[in-house]
Parts: sequence; C-alpha cells; structure tokens
Amino acid sequence: MSEKNFGFKVTSRLSENLGRVGVINTPHGEIQTPAFIPVGTKATVKSVVPEAMKQIGAQALLANAYHLYLQPSSDLIDEAGGLGKFMNWPGPTFTDSGGFQVLSLGVGFKKVLAMDPDSVQEDDVMASEKERLALVDDDGVNFKSHLDGNVHRFTPEVSMQVQHQIGADLIFAFDECTTLKNTREYQEQSLVRTLRWAERCVIEHQRLTKVRADKPYQALLGVIQGAQYQDLRREAAKDIANLDFDGFGIGGAIDKNILGQIVRWVNEELPENKPRHLLGIGEPDDLFEGVENGADTFDCVAPSRNARNAAAYSQFGRYNISNNKYQRDFSELDKGCNCYTCANYTKAYLQHLFRAKEMLASTLLTIHNLHFIVSLVDKMRVSIIDGTFFEFKKDFLGRYYAAI
Repeated sequence: MSEKNFGFKVTSRLSENLGRVGVINTPHGEIQTPAFIPVGTKATVKSVVPEAMKQIGAQALLANAYHLYLQPSSDLIDEAGGLGKFMNWPGPTFTDSGGFQVLSLGVGFKKVLAMDPDSVQEDDVMASEKERLALVDDDGVNFKSHLDGNVHRFTPEVSMQVQHQIGADLIFAFDECTTLKNTREYQEQSLVRTLRWAERCVIEHQRLTKVRADKPYQALLGVIQGAQYQDLRREAAKDIANLDFDGFGIGGAIDKNILGQIVRWVNEELPENKPRHLLGIGEPDDLFEGVENGADTFDCVAPSRNARNAAAYSQFGRYNISNNKYQRDFSELDKGCNCYTCANYTKAYLQHLFRAKEMLASTLLTIHNLHFIVSLVDKMRVSIIDGTFFEFKKDFLGRYYAAI
C-alpha cells in the first residue's frame, strides 16, 4: 500500500471558539490553515496560468472530477502522471467528487433563495425550462453529459476510480447534494443514501490504494450533509466521523443566514485531529464565519467568476470596473494591494480592457480577486496566532460592507 504521507496538526486555537490554525501535510507539500483553495475546475483556473497562482499565494488548487471525467478523461490524466503534472502545478491538489455537478448540471435545479428556505418546499426541484438529465437511485446516478448528451453512470465506486486516476492529494466521497427546497423527509432519506455511499467509497478507496501502491497516497474526505437542520447535521457528522476518513467536507444545501451555526454544529461532533473543508464558500463574511467556527480550508468559484464579469474586490467592497467613472481613474484597483495587477495596472486600463472585450481583462482581474481572497484568509490565520482575530474581523467587515 502507498505510504500514508498525509496528516494534520493543530498549532494554535481561537480563544473560546472552534477556530484553529494548523498544517495539512500532503505528498506535494504543506497547506497552512485556514486557507482558501482557488478552483481550477477543468485543470485550470480560468484565464490564469498556474505559475501566476503561486505568485498570488495559492497553496493548493481544486479541480472537478465530473468535468475532468468527461473531458479530457481521467485515464488520460493518469497517463500524464496525475493532475499536478498534467497542469504544471507543483503543489497540493484537491478534487471534489462530481456529485454536485452530476445533480446540478444534470437535473437543472430551480434557483433557491437561501433567505427563505422553508417556503414552498418540494422534492421535484426541476426548473420548468429544463429537461431532467439525471436520475438518482440508491446505487448511484445516471446522467446525460452536458457536453454531448451521452449517458453515464456515477456510483461511489466510479467516483473513487475517477478521482484515483486524476491523482489529487485530497479527494471527496461521492454524496447526494440536495437543495434547501427539498422537504425534511427527503433530506432524511438523502442522509441515509449518502452514508451508504460513504461506506462504499471507503471500501473502494482502500482497494484502489492497495492496487495503486506505486502512486502517492490520496487522502479521502467524507462529506457531511443535512441542510439547515441541526439534528441532521449533527447526526451526519457523527456517522461520517465513525468511518475511516482522513478528513471531512462540509457540503450540501447551506442556508447562508445560519452558516456559522451549521459549521459549528458539524465541527462540535467531528474529531479534532482531522482537517475540515467547507465546500463552495468564498464571500468575506462567510469565510470569517467558517474560520471562527472551525473550518480549515475553503473553495469557491466566486472570485474568478466575478472577475470575468468585471467585479473587482477591494477593502471597501466590490465594484464594477467597467463603469464609466473609472475611465480616467489611474489608481490601482485596491489601495495598498501588492498583487501583480495592482502593482502594474490602473483602473482606467482595466476598464478599457473590459470595454474592448480583451481577454487580458479576465486574466488581470482574476489575479487580483484571487489574491484578495487568498490573502484575506491568510490574514485570518495570522490574526488567530497573534490574538487579534475578532478585532480584524470587525475592522475588515465594517469597511467591506460599509456601503450596504
């Protein structure tokens, strides 16, 4: 079997809270936590070369098993030497299981308002204009590719096989991702299904680790669901913690209004000596809530997606750089920012690039936005160590959301 050169150690704690500082050891290097992990869905952070990701301070990147399975194929990435070598990224890598994409892209979820999750709950969450392209059963999911319409089947075993071929350092168990619109009864049924799938993932992961003993060890993280229900979240955390996972992912339908509470419910049940990843979270207030309540790593497409839509992050909030007011503004995107973009380019230039529909616009603004969020979580880590976390949180959020 591959040497299990993976581990996690807590080095500092947030007084009277669950927040902590730690180190995740992987075959491709350390991750100082808490840390934001930029998303490179298809083995690339859109519009940015991997070398630039190192320059902005990214410690690891996360790719998506669903997308890489469909294109270029997980066996091709395996043949290339694994995800990191394939994309020329020397550091640690994550892959999520593909469960969310199988269901969200395949089913076509209705848009859900997180502020009112209990209104009009239902279990058929198909958007009216969408064709149902995914069918879930207790064994797995049949789905049609969003690329060509071909039918595929994902099971816990297939997800493990795909992720082992992709070769990321940290991989996630296959789970059913529900929405806040699903009924309580369906959430309960889904927890049972996800637990059974988690058990099968562990078994297949252990088998593949033996079969592929010449490959670096991959850490398996179990995913905890339960939507906005405290008892379901705690139950799921206890059940998943009893399985042989190397760490945990907090996922599924999360009501942002109580995000901190949900993270706390889960982390109060999880063991202290394993890392916890909060899936799909990237807004500043949510990151503070996650860190304060014991999450160690985070991922989200928001910084890069917002950049491609001309939304720039700054210490005084988010703004649209394509607005006319920036046409002759020759200052940097965010005063005091030391990223490559702010050191070399002005708001006027970025405004011109977006208006001219130049590809460089997305590149430069993505570099800035990711640097902003990665650095923000880095500063949270330092503030826990020096005992100033709550002062830093109050000061930052007071400025960032001042205009709201």
